[in-house]
Amino acid sequence: MPMLEFLSPDSVVPSLRVRDKKHVLQELAAHAARHLTGLSERDIFETLLQRERLGSTGIGDGVAIPHGKLGQLDRLFGLVARLEKPVDFDALDGQPVDVAFLLLAPEGAGAEHLKALAQVARLLREPGMLERIRSARDATALYALLAHGPTTQAA
Repeated sequence: MPMLEFLSPDSVVPSLRVRDKKHVLQELAAHAARHLTGLSERDIFETLLQRERLGSTGIGDGVAIPHGKLGQLDRLFGLVARLEKPVDFDALDGQPVDVAFLLLAPEGAGAEHLKALAQVARLLREPGMLERIRSARDATALYALLAHGPTTQAA
């Protein structure tokens, strides 16, 4: 069974060049708009920004999980990006972020949205998973790791 079934091969950005937290959100929104959802980049960005104003989605260990709900979506979308250089994200542990998981859900997807957030958090708690994410050689290897679990990652 896939680890993160809401990811697709187009939802992996192995090297995102960004300057700061706002730029991370802008680039994630742009990629999601162009390659995943077909929605307006501005709508996605505004949704992410509103959520971020409630409190940082930087969960610690260099990871952020920006997320939001949009009425125009009919299913859950996910995206993962490794940042070229870590950026300050006002994370809970004060550490800069270098891995970002974007989750976008339909407006009425309360349980599904929470389940997806929990699934990402569980995956990231697996021993060695963050190191494997950070060292995956390219988008294909990163997608295989996240979509099918660590057994597909060659040692």
